[in-house]
Order: sequence, then structure tokens, then C-alpha cells
Amino acid sequence: MPTEVHPLLLCGGSGTRLWPLSRKSYPKQFAQLTGDRSLFQASAQRLTGEGFAAPMIVTGSDFRFVVKEQLADVGLAPASILIEPFGRNTAPAILAGALALEAQSSGALMLVAPSDHVVPDAAGFRKVVEAAVPAANSGQLVTFGIRPDRAETGYGWLELTSAPSDDFAPVAQPLKAFVEKPDAATAQTMLDDGNYLWNAGIFLFSTTTLIDAFAKHAPDMLAGVRAAVAEAQDDIGFTRLDEVAWDGLEGESIDYAVMEKADNLSVIPYRGAWSDLGGWDAVWRDSNPDGDGVVTNGPATAIDCRNTLLRAEDGGQALIGIGLDDLIAVAMPDAVLVAHKDRAQDVKLAVATLKQQEAPQAETLPRDYRPWGWFESLGTGTRFQVKRIVVNPGAALSLQSHMHRAEHWIVVEGTAKVTINDDVKLIEENQSVYIPLGAIHRMENPGDVPMVLIEVQTGSYLGEDDITRYEDIYARGQGAKG
Repeated sequence: MPTEVHPLLLCGGSGTRLWPLSRKSYPKQFAQLTGDRSLFQASAQRLTGEGFAAPMIVTGSDFRFVVKEQLADVGLAPASILIEPFGRNTAPAILAGALALEAQSSGALMLVAPSDHVVPDAAGFRKVVEAAVPAANSGQLVTFGIRPDRAETGYGWLELTSAPSDDFAPVAQPLKAFVEKPDAATAQTMLDDGNYLWNAGIFLFSTTTLIDAFAKHAPDMLAGVRAAVAEAQDDIGFTRLDEVAWDGLEGESIDYAVMEKADNLSVIPYRGAWSDLGGWDAVWRDSNPDGDGVVTNGPATAIDCRNTLLRAEDGGQALIGIGLDDLIAVAMPDAVLVAHKDRAQDVKLAVATLKQQEAPQAETLPRDYRPWGWFESLGTGTRFQVKRIVVNPGAALSLQSHMHRAEHWIVVEGTAKVTINDDVKLIEENQSVYIPLGAIHRMENPGDVPMVLIEVQTGSYLGEDDITRYEDIYARGQGAKG
């Protein structure tokens, strides 16, 4: 029987309940919310060590280089990175990972985990996973339930056939039912009953057990995902699932597609601290509030406040709260959220409202991350835009041209290697260069430190989709990001 566990980290989703920090263009798993690492990095490190194989990742095309770079920053190399053409919820993503792993090692043990959870005791959690291995090897679909400490309405719950032991020992027991996110009264009843755990959305099973479950309960999805995996293409080290086959799939959660219908379910209790950071109230709770219940991050100051979160994300800001009780205030350069802590789960309504207004703040951060680095807009006008661009060491933008704008580049840190048509030259700090409208050009960083420049765009149209790529080491194709 296999004992090595192969983690599959799910790295999609937009995290709208943590707006304005988390947005579709850069969701919460990549942000540093509670420490000096992103949630994704912490999740990958948590599932590393003796008995654990290198992680597999499922993510979207826009985040593939972010995933690779963040793993490299913590010294990890993935076993593979599967690219979803578009989101189809958790069931197809998990099944694709299982089929890919089954092709490499039939019957391998796969641990499915979201990449945006907080589990402070990583070693303790790994021991609980190890305790679940015998049940998974015996053909069980094992899920992990968290010991509840409050009547939480933001989580799904798991109903057990009997109450767990007094110390919530990690012993597999039958799972009676999945319970959707309850109202407050139902959550309190379940907490008092003692036969319920929070649903962490973490699973352990053998690949053959899961595939058999799909064959029984969701055969159409199995056929479609099998085709998407069979027709997948290698893309400079990533595995891009087939778009045509993926497009025909229904978007379903793993709970709905398989788990709620299966009769070989077991649950392992976990008694340690855990959070999915599903709202700003959870961030406040997991950030060690002071004696007055106050949490501040960044240039934020609380004066005579109680049970309040103040978070400023830009060093140039000054966020001051005076006499606040049970409030959340999160300041970004382009958006500010102020909400009562009891309404934290309703932050997604702000995103929906902004989308109706076609406001870019709904989904897009002011800082745009690309495989070569990032840029942000410093100022815009009718016919101009000023950007700060940071290019990573050894990285290069695509060879490109624009139909509607010219550009002025001023290097302020490092050295840029600049191509303009047939001319290639080095631009040092405090030097500048002009890119005429229509010129074929490229910017590279030949140095070993980040290169920073200020770009001034002038023209009749300044959108990111005004770009024609001729060469690109990141194989992005055409379009704003490709």
C-alpha cells in the first residue's frame, strides 16, 4: 500500500469577501495576509516534508507564473502545474489532478487542499494527514473536519454518526452528511449538539478510489475531464488542459458531484487552529488582536477603538481610526472598504455593485503582475499615462509594437537592455529613451537586481490590449496578458 502523499493545491478563485485586497486579477491566496509569506506559499510549505511528494498545482493561465515564482521564492519545485482554461469549480479541477497522477502512479494517495487556508501548526496537521492514510488505502474518501469553537455561519459543516472523542483524536469515523452553510440558529444548534465539525474542504484518497467514484456518480464529467487531460498540451513547463473538452464541463463542487452521493466516506477530526480567512472578520480574529481587540496593519493608527481592524496597504497612506467599535477599514490606493464587522460576509456585495457600475476596482488591482515583474499606473490623463515598471533580474518583456501610443522610458534603478527596431542598446540609471508609435521594441533586465523605470505613454488610446507580440519567452500569445 502506498504511504507517500501527493498534495494537490487548488489555486483558483477570486476571494471577493476579502475585497479590496483580494481581486480577480490577484486573489487572496497570493497575498501576505497574516505573515511574511503568501497563503499559497504557506500552504505549499505546510504539505512538504517526509512522507509528502512535491505538490501538484491547479490554477488559471493568468496565475501560472505567479505560482511558479512564489514556489521558487520559498525553495519549492512543483511536480506539475495544471492550467485550467477557465474555472469550472472544484470537481473538474480535482479530477484532472487525479487522472494526471493516476497516469504516473496508479493508486497513488492524493491530498486535496485549498491554497488559501491558515493552519498555524503545520507539523501537527501533517500528523493528522498521516493518520488518515490507512483509511484512504482501504478505499475510503477521507475528509477532514475542524473542531468548531463558535456557531460559524460562513463554513459548511459535517455531521458525524457519533460525537468525536473528548480530545478530538485523529481517528477515522463514518460521515453521516454534509451540511450547507447554516443560519445563526442552526449553527448554534449544531455547535451545542457536539456531532458536527466544520468542513475544511480538504480530502485524502487514492486516485483509483476517486476515479471510481466519478465513474459511478458523475460519468459525464469523468469522460469530459479525461478528454481534457488526454489532449493537454505542454506549455513551457506547464500542462494546459484542452480548452474544447473543458468548455463542455459543468461547473460543480466536489461535494455536490461526488462526496454527497458516496457511501465510502470517512472523516478525520482535527483539533488544531484553522481558518479559511473567508472574510475580514476572520483576518481580524487570526491576527492576534490586542487587549482592546484592535488589529492594525501598515500605516494605520487606532485611537480609542475596540474590536476593530484597520489595515492600510500603501506606505504613503495614513489610516486613522478614532472611537471605532466593531468596524473593519481596509485602505488600498484605489479603493477603501469600511464595514461593520458583523457584515464581513457581505463584502461581496460591494464587488457586485462595482461590477454593475463597470468600475475597474471591482476586479483589478492597481498593480498588475506579469511573468517578468509588475507595473502600476501613477497618473492618467486624456492622452497620457505614467507607469512605474519593475522588471525582475534576467526577465524580458515581449518583442512588441503599439498602434495608438508612443512611449518614453526613464530608467531610475538598474540597467535596461532596449531594442527599438534594429537598434539594441543599454540604458543606464538616469538615462531615457523614446519609443515611436509603431516601433517594434523590447525591454530586458540583463542585471542581477530588479530594474525600475518610469514609462510615459502618449497617444489616442492607452489600453493594455493595444499590443502586438512578435516574440515572447513566456509564450503568452496575443491579448493584454495572453
